[in-house]
Amino acid sequence: MMDIKTDVGVDLEAGVIKIGLLSDLTGPFGPLVSLIVAGQEVFWQNVNDNGGINGLQVELEVRDTQYVVDNHVQFYEELKDEVVAFGHSTGSPHTVAIVPQLQEDGILAIPLTWYSGWSDPDLNSNLLPHGAPYCIEAQNMIEYLMKQAQANGVDNPKLAIASLPGDYGLDSAAGAKIAAEALGLEVVYDGSGTIIPTDESTFTANADAIVASGADIVWVTATPGSFSSIYGQAIAKGFQALWGGAGPTFNPAFVAPDSPIKDAIARDWYQSGYYSNWFDDNPGSTEARELFAKYRPDAPPQDFYLEGFIEGIIMKAALERAYENGDMTQAGVLAAAKSLEEVDFNGMAPPERYTGEPNERLQRAIYISRPDPEGLAAGTSTGLQLIEELYVSETAQNFVFEEACYKLGG
Repeated sequence: MMDIKTDVGVDLEAGVIKIGLLSDLTGPFGPLVSLIVAGQEVFWQNVNDNGGINGLQVELEVRDTQYVVDNHVQFYEELKDEVVAFGHSTGSPHTVAIVPQLQEDGILAIPLTWYSGWSDPDLNSNLLPHGAPYCIEAQNMIEYLMKQAQANGVDNPKLAIASLPGDYGLDSAAGAKIAAEALGLEVVYDGSGTIIPTDESTFTANADAIVASGADIVWVTATPGSFSSIYGQAIAKGFQALWGGAGPTFNPAFVAPDSPIKDAIARDWYQSGYYSNWFDDNPGSTEARELFAKYRPDAPPQDFYLEGFIEGIIMKAALERAYENGDMTQAGVLAAAKSLEEVDFNGMAPPERYTGEPNERLQRAIYISRPDPEGLAAGTSTGLQLIEELYVSETAQNFVFEEACYKLGG
């Protein structure tokens, strides 16, 4: 073994690399994040079975943050003297809360959030984000839905917007409004930040306002539970439009055989995503399915496993570069990560680059799918069927990134 510099999280004598995962396993995003962590576990099991990182075995130190900022900070403090880097950090406010510590300690983290602020050099000096931000995703989808409406005979479609508060909802809503202005679409209802998951009256208020607006396109960024209530109330009043929202708004349960909205959602919904679907035939998804069949044959098909693989691929590239550089200290892994010119995901997701100017690095490509209740029932899909891959609208292509579309705390 060549001479390798180490400090925390890499034990050359024991042959171990420790990576931390700050994950919401039992909080509001627990069902999703648990699948992502499972994807990472299978990814690293395969890496370890095939020689690890130049003979070093990767061990994951997983902590359940329950989506609580204080827990996130506490577990960061606990693990920062045990791991070489953090391969997963659930949540934007949670990740923002540890950014000063990451910067002071010189440690790398991979955020599980698609906040546009991660493209800001003031925030991302210690982060490796991936996927199109919520703001860009919305720009892509509003233009796509406008063209769909026009193809359906609506020359001047009208847009309604509703969202959660905070980075997730308001970054997405901001992108929708940027697209509306660029495309000349009339916003007939702006419910940005008005959906409160713990207040069902906000669901009814939004449903009523959307119906009253007469919108042809509805963009809702919410939790699956709050969205399904808003959507269900709207269609119960005979309202019909083209619907979309940021990726986490959708739940495959919407198209399950016993779902009361499965036929309507299959008619109305267009799903955006940051990576491909589980059953797609690209090499990356194909390998992920093969590895799950090998290591976890009883695991049900889920798209979210792929996010775990994507996070693993990014971290593996950073560790391999650090090893090549002869510096596997925490600072060395961070420096190696920030020198990656391209990380390729074998067709599973658009390539990422971590060098150059923010506007050049900004990911603009998304995946678009339609609900697939028949495929879900037959076991041939996870409830979504891909219709567009690596889609970039003119609005998103022409967007010049200068700062976050929505500023956390702003």
